[in-house]
Amino acid sequence: MADKRIWEIDLLRVIAIGLMTVFHGVYDLREFVGVNVNYLSGFWYWVGKLSALLFIFLSGISSGLAERNNLGRGLKLLGLGMGISIVTYLFLEEEYVRFGILHLLGSAIILSPLLHKMKNWLLFLLAAILILASLPLKRILVQTSLFLPLGLMYPGFTTVDYYPLIPYLAVFILGVVVYKSYYYKKRSLFKNEYQNATVRRISKNSLLIYLVHQPIMLGIIFILKFLFD
Repeated sequence: MADKRIWEIDLLRVIAIGLMTVFHGVYDLREFVGVNVNYLSGFWYWVGKLSALLFIFLSGISSGLAERNNLGRGLKLLGLGMGISIVTYLFLEEEYVRFGILHLLGSAIILSPLLHKMKNWLLFLLAAILILASLPLKRILVQTSLFLPLGLMYPGFTTVDYYPLIPYLAVFILGVVVYKSYYYKKRSLFKNEYQNATVRRISKNSLLIYLVHQPIMLGIIFILKFLFD
């Protein structure tokens, strides 16, 4: 981002981090402690989904605020996504992450220079096509994993994190539209400034928090289980 950060984007990113942490805490309690809570539908499902959608949308905006570094940022996220694929394969086997949110964000950021050259009406059309295309794709099964990034699944496919380009690239595209329409001046849309050092610091380190929060929470859970079981 620019040197002077945009406070409302930082605040929304912190909210997304908070929702993500809560959702993963619920997931951990169900999977590793046996707490009877449903994260696959209902309230807790939407807590996790809202967090992911916020991250994707804000990444679309930020791709304009930091456009000079987008190729490097995209490749870095793809590399980290592949690292998560390897780690989850070792621990989760068949449920490992093939194309999770970091894979999506890395791919979208690499595509962002092309997206920023498109007119807003064309971006809206593309987003609508991606959303509508996802509906029939859910009913199509293929016999290969090569098309997982596009939203085409194979029989028996299961994973703990799956965000294919169709339809989730549409959310990133909407973030690009918001940047091109409102944030191209690289300043807040509000007259009143809300500069909070803690919010700014958490937002700047959101990727690091994403990478370390689960190992930390799992470590705490396993320590507590060891002490009190």
